[in-house]
Amino acid sequence: MHDITGGPGQTAVQLIRGTVPPHPSSSSDTVDIDDHLTEGPAIDSKPVGRPQGTYMLGSLHQPVFVISITFVLTDGPYNGSTIVVAGRENIFETVRELAVVGGTGQLRRAAGHVLWRTAKLESAVHMVLELDVHASVPANAAARGHWSVANATEQSNGNTSADSD
Repeated sequence: MHDITGGPGQTAVQLIRGTVPPHPSSSSDTVDIDDHLTEGPAIDSKPVGRPQGTYMLGSLHQPVFVISITFVLTDGPYNGSTIVVAGRENIFETVRELAVVGGTGQLRRAAGHVLWRTAKLESAVHMVLELDVHASVPANAAARGHWSVANATEQSNGNTSADSD
């Protein structure tokens, strides 16, 4: 994952700067990202997705960010699916852990965790993160049918018939 906070190819933009003095670990309080997700650590590696979301300063005393990212997968067997990751990141830890809190498409109802580490600092504004995703998806979660509110109500009233799209 390539997080580029300035210069050519910028993928992260400051949205909000707080009223307190800047935290020593970051020049921004809230950042919007539309990063590059590549198969390997090089920026010209095969693109496989776009991490899109935000990270924001989560502590006044520690280098901690609160992160919410949807990984939009654009290649491979999960093309068109997403996986949603959220959590707390202390940037001074070598390996950081975030929660997999959901997904869409073939990754619907995904759960698990992501371990990530800073693989390389290409420059002062380009950080490469290595992600190790551990997630599972219930066997029937990616099925095309779904339950409507009406069906759920019928089920709770003892009616066992159901419609599926």
